[in-house]
Amino acid sequence: MNDMADGAVCGPTSCDAETGAPRVLAAKQSASLKVEIVSDAICPWCYVAKRHFESALTQLPQGVKVSVHWLPFELNPDMPVGGKDRRAYRSAKFSSWENSQKLDAVVATAGAQAGLRMRHDLMQRTPNTFNAHRLIWLAGQEGVQDTIVEALFRAYFVEGRDVGNVDVLIDIASRGGIAHDRVQAFFAGHEGVAEVSKAARSASQSGISGVPTFIINGQPAFSGALRAEAMLTHLLGALAA
Repeated sequence: MNDMADGAVCGPTSCDAETGAPRVLAAKQSASLKVEIVSDAICPWCYVAKRHFESALTQLPQGVKVSVHWLPFELNPDMPVGGKDRRAYRSAKFSSWENSQKLDAVVATAGAQAGLRMRHDLMQRTPNTFNAHRLIWLAGQEGVQDTIVEALFRAYFVEGRDVGNVDVLIDIASRGGIAHDRVQAFFAGHEGVAEVSKAARSASQSGISGVPTFIINGQPAFSGALRAEAMLTHLLGALAA
């Protein structure tokens, strides 16, 4: 892969490739790694970063134990519950539909280089992602968080589904290993609302303004869709610190 995606992040106003060096803080010495990934379900660089991270994990020394937990960040926290027409919303946000398509092309190319085929042409709505984050939280309780995160990314970026729609989320959850009755009751109530809200506030208060952001052993390590080799360097550094 070329350097296009190195440091690429999504923030509330745009998804761009940052050129600044990622912030690095030392982690405690350990034979295990706790990795927390702050992300949004509609962040394209987060999807690309997931593939790079998975590749980096395969290159860790044998015997290293890694736990991964996904944390919430809303790129569009003021989005109406029902979302907005994607073309209209992004045309206004990025000055024109043509500019929006140029940005889509950049991330689509980076995605293809990571083995992903992003179908921006299928996306009809920009959703409110709070309930998607609730589902990710529930999946963490049920032990299928990575499966659900992957399914959400695929649903939005590959299948063009509205991941703000509760019926879509129930379907994703049911196919991802959470009992249909469980997830149906979950969305009928308020479980996870306080927890997701608190985690999102915590991320903002800690200074996180773009995603993906990776936290290793409790310390902010780097932000952006770094190449697998760069991610591996950070992971090894945390082990050796």
